[in-house]
This record gives sequence, structure tokens and C-alpha cells, in this order.
Amino acid sequence: MIRLAHRRTAALCAAAVATTVTMATPVAAQQTHILVVTGLSGDPEYAEQFQEWGATLVDAAIERYEVPADQVVYLAEKVEVDPARIDGRSTLENVQQAFTDIASRAEPNDHVLVLLIGHGSHNSGESRFNLPGRDLTAQDYGMLLDTLDTQRVTFVNAATSSGGFIEALSGEGRTVVTATRSAGQWNETVFGGYFVNAFAGGEEDSDQNKDGRVSMLEAFEYAVAQVARAYEEDGRLQTEHALLDDNGDGEGTREPDPLTTDGAMARASFLTNGEGSGLAGLPDDPAIRALYEERLALQEQVEGLRATRGGTDAAGYSAQMEKLLVELALKTRQIRAAEGNVDTPR
Repeated sequence: MIRLAHRRTAALCAAAVATTVTMATPVAAQQTHILVVTGLSGDPEYAEQFQEWGATLVDAAIERYEVPADQVVYLAEKVEVDPARIDGRSTLENVQQAFTDIASRAEPNDHVLVLLIGHGSHNSGESRFNLPGRDLTAQDYGMLLDTLDTQRVTFVNAATSSGGFIEALSGEGRTVVTATRSAGQWNETVFGGYFVNAFAGGEEDSDQNKDGRVSMLEAFEYAVAQVARAYEEDGRLQTEHALLDDNGDGEGTREPDPLTTDGAMARASFLTNGEGSGLAGLPDDPAIRALYEERLALQEQVEGLRATRGGTDAAGYSAQMEKLLVELALKTRQIRAAEGNVDTPR
């Protein structure tokens, strides 16, 4: 039994080494920069929906996760529908300028979240996101993301026909999420609404590990599950299948696994102001809250160790990682026991 437990722990450590996320500082020390772009609606109903989704993420980021307002940019088709939140029209020029501004103020290893909400298209081999005026293609966004080569980027295209963006944008330091698995899925998508709700209204279900914060991976998995549920309840054939890629291989998956395929970077990416906002939403009970804070500290140590693996001998790295993962598992067990959510061993 002891040998089996040791082999399982060793396998877990080896998988963690194989899926290292390149980070220079612990997650909690990073700033988040957000760009929300709602594109051409073509219909008043879509315009209202896109604006609501965009505002939902903006409000959650600023109010719940305390991301500084000057680090959140919201561009939309019409500024006048919500001038208090919207910073400008979502034209090609304004989107390009927003990337330039973020690149100028973001520090290395900061997290940049880009969310596109709207309609997409695919013509002559090019995937596009529809804007007022000239559209930007997936290749255009690839060049814009090149200006963020020292930051960790989460790029979410929640539009129709978005699947083609994964191959075009996949790369080191990037998490790419699309609402559809191919450019040919052109029907209306609802993924974007559930993705933003993971941060604003669905935390109870989306915060899977109950650490008081929602990672990009948790938001993705929550949205995927909610999309499937919505289509099933409506009795409709599902016409959108979201994908996530964050290992740079250009192939998205619907079932990411941080230890074997995609998901390691997305799991380590949050909305944060860099000053402990990851503690927002933790339980009020002092004893349980202390356990959560201790687990957050262990998670940050794991990410910090992953960042420095290049300067550590393999044996030393594996031993340290194994120790931290065991402590993390035990801390999670303590939390579940304290909350009364663990089964009594037989």
C-alpha cells in the first residue's frame, strides 16, 4: 500500500513537471489587465445581449476582484448605450490602440485577459471577428498578441465561427479559448454569457476547488457544462462546442487536463489586483478561512517552484514538488473535513 501511494505521488509530480507553467512570480503578485470587445451586433437583440455580457465581466472584475478600473478597457459597438462603462467604439483602430496601451503598462508575467463577444465569420481561409468598420482577422490578433510576449495571455473568442482562432493564436504563454470547435459553427453562441457569469454569478458552481477565486480553467469548464445543459433543456441539437488550448500545440480540447494535456496555464490564471484579491469570497468562519489561506499559500509555492525549475536539479525539484503536492492534498482534506464535506472512512 505504501509503495502504491508513493508511485501515485511520484506520477503526479512527474506530470506536474511536464506541464510546467512559465511564471516568474507567484500568482497573487501579478496584476490583471482586461480588454473586453463587443463587436458588430446586426440586431438590437444581439446588441443588448453583447452589452450585458461585456458589462457583467467589467463589473465583476472591478467590484468583486478589485482589478483597478484603469486596467480594464471596454470597447463596444455603441458607446452611448453605456457611457459609464464603455471607453470607446470597438473599431479596428481602437482595438489596436488598446493593445498598445496594455503592452506599455503591463509588467512581465502580468495576466492579460482579452474577451471578444459578438459575431465571427470565415472567408477565403481567414477567420474574422466582426467590428464596426474593417474587421480584424485571427492573424491580425496574432500580431497584436506578439506585443505581449512577456505577459501571460488568456484570449477568449466567444463569437460564432471562432474555432479557427486557436491554430492562429496558439503559442507559449497563451491560453486560447473559442466558443466553437471550428470556423464552420456559425450559429448563435451562448458560451460567452456563461463564461462571464462564472466570475459574476456562478461562483458557487464555478469555483470548483472552493478557494475563493475562479481560474480561467474553472470558468471554461463551468461555461462548457452550462452550455450543454441549456441546449439539453431547450431540446435543441448543440451547435457550439468550446475549445481550450494552452500548451502551444495549436489543438484545442473540450476536456482539458492540467496534468496531461491542456489546462495548466489556465488553472493558474485569475482575475487579481496583485494585492491578495484572490482571497475575496473566502468563508467567514475564521478557522476555515485560515485553512483556505494556507492552501492558497501552498498553491503559490507550487507555481513559484515551477517557475524556478530551470535552476534546480531534477531530483531536488521532484522532491520539493512532491512535498508541496502532498501538503496541498492534505490541506484540501482538512478543509473538506472542517466543512463537513468528507465521507467518514470505513
